[in-house]
Amino acid sequence: MSHQSLYRKHRPHSFKDVVGQDSVIAPLKEQLASEKVGHAYLFAGSRGLGKTSIARIFARELGTDERDLYEIDAASNNSVEDIRNLTENVYTLPFASKHKVYILDEAHMLSKGAWNAFLKTLEEPPAHAIFILATTELSKVPETVQSRCQVYEFKRPSRETLAKVVVRVAKEEGVVVEPSAADLIALLAGGSYRDALSTLEKVLSSTTEKKITRENAEEATGAPRSELIGNLLRALSEGNADKALAAIRKAEKESIDLPLYLSLFIDALRATLLIRHAPELRKELAEELGEQYAELETIANAKESKISPTTLKTFLDASARIRFSPVPAVPLELAVLELLAE
Repeated sequence: MSHQSLYRKHRPHSFKDVVGQDSVIAPLKEQLASEKVGHAYLFAGSRGLGKTSIARIFARELGTDERDLYEIDAASNNSVEDIRNLTENVYTLPFASKHKVYILDEAHMLSKGAWNAFLKTLEEPPAHAIFILATTELSKVPETVQSRCQVYEFKRPSRETLAKVVVRVAKEEGVVVEPSAADLIALLAGGSYRDALSTLEKVLSSTTEKKITRENAEEATGAPRSELIGNLLRALSEGNADKALAAIRKAEKESIDLPLYLSLFIDALRATLLIRHAPELRKELAEELGEQYAELETIANAKESKISPTTLKTFLDASARIRFSPVPAVPLELAVLELLAE
């Protein structure tokens, strides 16, 4: 029996399974209830948000038989001839359903000629045809096409939402994921449900443990260890430029992905400031951060700590520069020198 990825295994099969897309789900359900369904939809949003999954659910809710559901990868079927074949097929009656539903994934990949060949059918399709176009790049879909569709923009989930999904799916797989580990996986996912579950799968496959700690997640994903983050944080708190630069150098020597290192550091820095200035959030942060919380609390409460909102702003500026720096360590080092150099 072939292995099924977590993302496919736990893909939503009904609207109630969908998380974080209420602004899309609500109007679709309303249209189904009122039987006022459109003929063309455009689902837009970054990868891994469930656009094609929701398109399939919508088709099933319409009562569409599998034989009347057509999924087309526009990335590889993007020529004028491909679209002409599709539009010719559109006019034949459904096998066993009221509707024939066409899902075009990566629709922005259609050629200009293909779009032109598609426009007439998209504007005046036969009554039984419904088109659902999915795209990660709405700006590349011609305005003439967008104007003929109901456009729904999918939202990127918050890190908190992704962490909850990670915990839930792991539990269904018989594994407990500690909150701090789930939070790390959510951060690494970059706002993608698919990437969150792919990362979780990588972590689960790397150990036989039934309880996943942040350390397990760090080892499996190659994320910087908490210790490396803490080294820089403590050095900045002490106002010690030598130690801070040495911490960055150590991370660099361990071949750490420095943009990721900086993202995790900024996250820890933000948490430290919240612990200090927002007491009402401490319980919530303690649950999210797990073992890391005690260290951040100590730094936050240090009387002589040099960490301030200016520290966070300086490293946020560094994060804007690091992706364009020929030497990734330089923006971090410059941030330290701006803050601590005499």
